[in-house]
Amino acid sequence: MASNGKKYYAVMLVDDNEIDNLINQKMIEAANICEHIFVHSGAKSAIEFLKNIEKLAKGPLDLYLPEIIFLDIDMPLMDGFQFLDEFEKLSDSIKAHSKVIMLTSSLNPQDMNKAKKNQYVLKYINKPLTQENLKKL
Repeated sequence: MASNGKKYYAVMLVDDNEIDNLINQKMIEAANICEHIFVHSGAKSAIEFLKNIEKLAKGPLDLYLPEIIFLDIDMPLMDGFQFLDEFEKLSDSIKAHSKVIMLTSSLNPQDMNKAKKNQYVLKYINKPLTQENLKKL
């Protein structure tokens, strides 16, 4: 739990669309729900980032990990579902602490069903992120 009245220590945005990242970052800042926002324009760098936290953390991991990961589906090199496959290989403490929210422009019902079946996916939200979505977290 974050200090100073904010709900979360950190959230992470994983999206290859820089403009979406910027808009979503502003939305999250305006909602004032967390102290830190980690932004990754690729799923691979986001996974590496989580692995590095595990390697480098001094003390409990939850002091450094994002509680919420907003994950896009349609990305080059590694898409959102491939991210989830890699996420599953991370340590139990990361998986217990960090919850994934699919934040996507995909209206494909198959994507939605696949995401909802994944044990690490908390919610499926269509872009753009809204204050309303953030209040409901």
